[in-house]
Amino acid sequence: MSDIRKMVCIACPIGCHMKVTLENNEVVKVEGNSCKRGVVYAKAECTNPTRILTTTMRVIGGKYPLVSVKSAEPLPKGKLFECMKVINGVQLQAPMSIGDVAVKNICDTGIDIVLTRDALTATQKKAAAV
Repeated sequence: MSDIRKMVCIACPIGCHMKVTLENNEVVKVEGNSCKRGVVYAKAECTNPTRILTTTMRVIGGKYPLVSVKSAEPLPKGKLFECMKVINGVQLQAPMSIGDVAVKNICDTGIDIVLTRDALTATQKKAAAV
């Protein structure tokens, strides 16, 4: 039995409207794509959708109560809520720097959650750019 899904490709700025035909959960046909990246995107989105997770985490002793974080790589879409439960249960201790690992190997995915900005203490000042 065939399953047909319609989607908008986000692999490039064109935003092609594609029709993807699946049989037994395998992509057998992709229509409407303008480039090869559309086929790759459609197959990945239909068989193993992933997303970069961006959020904030609580900071103890920081200049600000929250710091922005993201997953170092795309996470499986089905694990996002589980990952958020873990992140919401963690409090970071200032100071920390951009790129530092906030949560290692979140939910056994092999992917780290990293800071996207510095988490300074209340008395620290950011070093001036040279």
